[in-house]
Amino acid sequence: MIKRYFMLATIAAALAGCGSNVKLDPPVQGSASGTTGAAGTSGADAGAVGQGAGGQSSVAAVQAGPSGGDKAGPAGVARIIYFDYDSFVVRSDFQPVVDQHARFLQSDRNRSVVLEGNTDERGSREYNLALGQKRAEAVRRALTLVGASDAQIEAVSFGEEKPAANGGGEDAYAKNRRVELRYR
Repeated sequence: MIKRYFMLATIAAALAGCGSNVKLDPPVQGSASGTTGAAGTSGADAGAVGQGAGGQSSVAAVQAGPSGGDKAGPAGVARIIYFDYDSFVVRSDFQPVVDQHARFLQSDRNRSVVLEGNTDERGSREYNLALGQKRAEAVRRALTLVGASDAQIEAVSFGEEKPAANGGGEDAYAKNRRVELRYR
């Protein structure tokens, strides 16, 4: 009898530890500019991420090392877009950065960019890979809405594997919740 209660408690604790308040499913499609919710975040359509034929996940191999072939993007424009905790919504304070990169890509259709989605270390590896991909895809959508071609953009996720800052504090976590733009 005690074994049964112990086993039920263990299963309940494991399931509770795997839970999250954030759904990785795309939000309901809204207008192109999105809607503002109680937290002040945009509710623009997130779209499906990494879905191949028949709803199967499609994964492409990428090199995790430093990008030696990284070419210059627009001069004087940040190449990192930061995100709130457990969010893949592009913050309004980064919209000017997105606009400038989109115009840069639009001015030269032979230029391409890789969007590298990253997360902090909290959450499982699988969850963080999915969240990093959603962040990269959100930036991709934002760039294409302004005028960049979808063919110029590749979105990948490194999850928690390439931290920008080490440590367990909020400052380090905030620096790791990002999408980096790397031009080719």
